[in-house]
Amino acid sequence: MSIRPIILALAFSISSSAMAQPAAPNQIVGTWRMISATIDPGGKNIPAYGEKPNGLLVFTPDMHFVEVLTDADVPRFASNARGEGTDDENRMAMSRNIGFFGTYTVDGKGEFSGNRVEGATFPNWIGSVRTRDDLTLIVADDRMTENFRRPEGTEIRIEWQRVK
Repeated sequence: MSIRPIILALAFSISSSAMAQPAAPNQIVGTWRMISATIDPGGKNIPAYGEKPNGLLVFTPDMHFVEVLTDADVPRFASNARGEGTDDENRMAMSRNIGFFGTYTVDGKGEFSGNRVEGATFPNWIGSVRTRDDLTLIVADDRMTENFRRPEGTEIRIEWQRVK
């Protein structure tokens, strides 16, 4: 008995079962624009990034992401130099804007399952890993809802619109 027919049969069986159950498409890949953001500290539902939240969230096909969230009403620095802001200007910019990037994962249904932050304007987030326990992304057509729970329990909800 030749081993070649057995190997061919095994290869066909593996490729057939892989084709029978294709992975679902990645639901979150693409570019998303923030349309609203609220924070709920102690039962209060207030704007998380001011009255005019502005931000983009990009998920690449190679499983990287970048997210930048800003408050469009943060005043410009008087000095017009990024490294020369006053204490108040720096505090305002830091507390009402954030940017971070890293890698992400999706499950077999193509749904978000977690991320790892590789760099951030808030250094404490660097190296953090978020799972569905802290962060959920729910896609419905061209809308996505992000629910994030900070370690101390504060909840943030962001609504996104897919950019076409």
